[in-house]
Amino acid sequence: MIEWIDPVLLALGLVVAVGAFVQSSIGFGIAVVSAPFVVVLRPELMPTSMLVCAFVLPVLQLATGPRQISWRPLGWAVGARLLATPLGVWLVASTSADAIALAVGILILVTVVASVVAVEVRLSRESAMAAGAISGVSGTAASIGGPFFALVMRHEPPDRLRATLAVFFIAGSMMAVTGLAIAGQADWAQLRAGLLWTPFVLLGHLVAGLVRARMPAEAVRRGVLAFCVVASVSVIARVLL
Repeated sequence: MIEWIDPVLLALGLVVAVGAFVQSSIGFGIAVVSAPFVVVLRPELMPTSMLVCAFVLPVLQLATGPRQISWRPLGWAVGARLLATPLGVWLVASTSADAIALAVGILILVTVVASVVAVEVRLSRESAMAAGAISGVSGTAASIGGPFFALVMRHEPPDRLRATLAVFFIAGSMMAVTGLAIAGQADWAQLRAGLLWTPFVLLGHLVAGLVRARMPAEAVRRGVLAFCVVASVSVIARVLL
């Protein structure tokens, strides 16, 4: 049993705070930043603990920030994610912790490459549905589903991008946790860890609100990408070596 006052869990909470800061700044990132550390230090907590955080943070974002939402592409993406979520649940139930860790590492590298190359994806019903379907699998199995829909929405105004992604994360997290619970893949230890990290999520969100306007967006983006490359390569190396 994982105790409430576990120094590793508290250390991971600080990482979650950094991830919450990143997501509150650029629209996504809490799982991209935090998941590599969770799969290395507490793999048995994946993915439900991160999904709890992925639910709490967008609720805070919508409660304290602008709520300019692009409802049409959001509806397409959420519908496709709902249909694809069972496949993600099946992957969690049928694969090992190492396989999930490897998937996390690879997904983060894909996210970084897509950001650096600046892949041009036109916002349409088809692209939103494709992003939603991919997120339904990856977001459920590895807790990383935001970058794909963010890529589709990248030309939206920043406030609208963050708000639309927030609703997408809330809906997707609820779908994923429900599916995992029905399949017996979400236990109390995972849920409790996610709840323990909630104050750290709030901390990262509050700090982002204080400094976001004074931080160059491009500098933040580059720092996050470099950080994610190191983290993902470390996770992949741990699994393969």
